[in-house]
Amino acid sequence: MIDTTLEMEQYDCPFIDTTADHGVAFSAVQWEFDTATASLETRMVVEGDEPEALADGLVALRDHDQMAEYDLIRKTDGVAQIRTVIDETDAMQTIRDNNGYITGPFYIDDGSELWHVGFDDQSAEDATLAQLDRHNEFEVVDREEPELPELQKFVQNAGAAMTLVEGCRTLSSVERETLATAATEGYFESPRSATLGSLAEEFDVSKPAVSKNLRRGQRKMLRRVVDALDELDTADID
Repeated sequence: MIDTTLEMEQYDCPFIDTTADHGVAFSAVQWEFDTATASLETRMVVEGDEPEALADGLVALRDHDQMAEYDLIRKTDGVAQIRTVIDETDAMQTIRDNNGYITGPFYIDDGSELWHVGFDDQSAEDATLAQLDRHNEFEVVDREEPELPELQKFVQNAGAAMTLVEGCRTLSSVERETLATAATEGYFESPRSATLGSLAEEFDVSKPAVSKNLRRGQRKMLRRVVDALDELDTADID
């Protein structure tokens, strides 16, 4: 397997057009290609530089000529989640025609898009890049060709990583924000550069409330960390 990371500037992608004109960025949460209709269904998290930029960007994306389906799932402050369906772009078709496959999430910002593309051999990669060069601007920003043992270890460790991700998802928004702020401001360092008192002032709550949110968040994450460590130990034994 060859894992290639491309920074793409497609000329027929509504997401890239939108980020070029508005202060928004898209991160793919889920994607599925329908071979029967040659269309790509995605669920995206959309971040705006500010709420007004997010609102303008969502309207522009919804009204784009190449947007087949658009649904706003939810929106809070400067972040939204959307479901979209777009027709196959030239770059997508080129990658599929050469037996390439997507190995990681898309990230689109400021008129370009990061793609993680896999190839089974060098000839498939060479043919794809040569064809992409005809109709798209791109740059290869990373390229890896892991050996089979490394690839096996990556797959085994992916389970542990997902366990940690699921742990993050169990956190409430208050717990997540409290943990993030505490870590950023040095509450967990020695000596501490933040205290329960300073965190309480920042969140405008009592010190017992901050302590409670921290303990809940830490307890949830520690459970997942232990589970992830068990998965890593099992993978090492296998």
